[in-house]
Amino acid sequence: MTWSWRVLLALALALFAASIPFWPVKAPPSQTEEAATPWGADYFPNIPLLTQDGDKVRFFDDLIKDKVVAINFIFTGCTDSCPVETARLRQVQKILGDRVGKDVFLYSISIDPYNDTPATLKRYAEKFGIGPGWTLLTGEPEDIEQLRRSLGLYIEGLENGRSKDHNLSLIIGNQATGRWMKASPFESPYILADRLGNSLHNWKQARAMANDYAQAPEVRPPSSGEQIFRTRCSSCHTLGDAEPGGQRGIGPDLLGVTRQRDPLWLSRWLKEPDQMLAQKDPLAMLLYEQYNRLAMPNMRLGDAEVGALMSYMEEETTRMQTPVAESGKP
Repeated sequence: MTWSWRVLLALALALFAASIPFWPVKAPPSQTEEAATPWGADYFPNIPLLTQDGDKVRFFDDLIKDKVVAINFIFTGCTDSCPVETARLRQVQKILGDRVGKDVFLYSISIDPYNDTPATLKRYAEKFGIGPGWTLLTGEPEDIEQLRRSLGLYIEGLENGRSKDHNLSLIIGNQATGRWMKASPFESPYILADRLGNSLHNWKQARAMANDYAQAPEVRPPSSGEQIFRTRCSSCHTLGDAEPGGQRGIGPDLLGVTRQRDPLWLSRWLKEPDQMLAQKDPLAMLLYEQYNRLAMPNMRLGDAEVGALMSYMEEETTRMQTPVAESGKP
């Protein structure tokens, strides 16, 4: 019999395949197995906490289990970084809208439980206009320390929240999938909102967007003054523009402020507002009372940073207050 080359090739392949040892194929993991992570009830301390409304909750069972969350640690007596953190998260809340409290949850936990009672936290929330879905919490000092250690947000030697060196990182994550990350609370609120609302949800809520790059504005690097305003000031203040949702900031709009205030007073106010309030400077006290008794935080700006910031605000005032020439006319 004459064997064709096709038959011989098929026979050779069959013999080769028969010589390969057989290994049982493992069934694909179930959905439950895929969802299992090391960051579950055995890792997170299920400590008891009190909300700003006086409700008792458990950290794991009631706050983070199967949820997308953002967690930071503050104390209401802070006069520098904490108010800025809170104001920046307030912007994130406005961007996410009614999703906060439904599929995204924000938690601010006090590191000064001796002073931050539920009533104190409630007043703090009211000052900042904190909405539903964002819970402020307090508890026993040793429980909160244990929680901060487990989240990697503990600085050795910190005592009762009185140190200005407390960890400013923000923890965001999806407990169900085990995806956790640290983020700066001074990050762009739009980036934080995108991570909480989209990437940590595996883009289930992402909306299709039509990109028309032909109409995109020219991108320019920000000046040092603009960068300072974006990272330090925009959480509380606007500069002629409205906040997300069309609302004004929790502090005064700063368009024209370089022309309305004495330059020496404004420069000092930007550098040491806490000292001016402690000395009961008349204008500082007037602003404090006018804006819900919310103290201007000390941002630790130096002379060069203050100068750059004032120059930027003056440039923006000039730009926005200069009439635009009518089309076709010089």
